[in-house]
Amino acid sequence: MKTLLVWLLLAALPLAARDPLAKRIVRTDPTQYRQIRAVHGGAGELHYQGLVDGYAMGSSLLFLHRGVIPPGGGIGHHFHNQMEEMFVILDNEAEFTVNGRTSRIEGPAGAPCRMGSSHAIYNPTDRPTQWMNIAVSRVKGRYDAFDLGDDRVGVAKDKIPVFITMRLDRKLLKPVERMNGGQGTAQYRRTLQPEVFYTNWAYMDHVLLPPGASVGRHRHVGVEELHYVMKGAGQFQLEKDSETIREGDAIPVLFNEVHGFENAGTEPLEIMIIGVSRIKESVDTVDVP
Repeated sequence: MKTLLVWLLLAALPLAARDPLAKRIVRTDPTQYRQIRAVHGGAGELHYQGLVDGYAMGSSLLFLHRGVIPPGGGIGHHFHNQMEEMFVILDNEAEFTVNGRTSRIEGPAGAPCRMGSSHAIYNPTDRPTQWMNIAVSRVKGRYDAFDLGDDRVGVAKDKIPVFITMRLDRKLLKPVERMNGGQGTAQYRRTLQPEVFYTNWAYMDHVLLPPGASVGRHRHVGVEELHYVMKGAGQFQLEKDSETIREGDAIPVLFNEVHGFENAGTEPLEIMIIGVSRIKESVDTVDVP
């Protein structure tokens, strides 16, 4: 009976909660990319790898995908009515569409598509574009899509986007001394606030650590985070574990888990943080000595 009770309790936990940090870190591997065509009726090909799915976390995060949009490739115009999704490009340029309006945006940047809106992306350049896709659902595990049969190739474009965008520009970062009790000076910016989203998606943060700097140990009672390493390498601490992280790694952090990270290398460590709340717009941080 005791064994059954333990098994039932474990079964109720996100999969990541059963794994030590070494097994929890997911590494981007271009050799594992799937090549698919006409995604949501889009042009050309898309190459991608699923890094994190909804089973890895207790919040309503649905997935994190990482991949490449080849020249002439894209994702067609479609709706989501039960979830919010954001395409992010890490380099080059892409044409982003939200609610039928299109603008060409230089990376690194992204554009959230809120529930009930439509969106698409297309690579009009002659170079591949490094791409990510992040999704948070209204109800945990629920995915929906309605395709419009529109590849968005050759459409009219607005010089200035008329939709919400997120810029991951290092020039916009602000210095924070001893962030969360860490060492040195971090460069930090909250690129998107909780009120941007309709779901429990809480925020998008951008952090840059110079060599020797760190973000101190802290926890979030009502927020889960997904850390993605954009550039560089460092050490990540989760509870009592510590592991090396490098460009392309995704690290899920569950509710109330103590975590922090540091740059022990010689190049800047750049991280994007996706926060998802347990309760809408409930955001907290508790520093841990």
